[in-house]
Amino acid sequence: MKDISEIYHITTTDQWQKALEQGQYVSETFDEEGFIHFSLESQVLDTANRYYSGTLGLVLLKVNTSKLAAVLKYETSTSGEEFPHLYGPLNLDSVDEVFEFSASQNGKFLMLPF
Repeated sequence: MKDISEIYHITTTDQWQKALEQGQYVSETFDEEGFIHFSLESQVLDTANRYYSGTLGLVLLKVNTSKLAAVLKYETSTSGEEFPHLYGPLNLDSVDEVFEFSASQNGKFLMLPF
């Protein structure tokens, strides 16, 4: 898994705007957990439906792993899948694209925004 060049993170538009103002991004759970949760492209929809079903005002960050300033580790979750975790703030220059990320009318995420 170490050759993965792109990872993804779901956050709110407000949190992303705050990051742009502060010059770096830190998730709401960073202080408690010590890392920022990311997903591989194949994991984004499951993550979105598990944690963000029905949530409005989301963006999906596409991050270039070769530009990360903090340590990235792939760790096994309680479901047995490996997910990327970033142990430090996300430097904004590693974010290649930002997509609006909306659920369908039934509140479920059915497709990626790209």
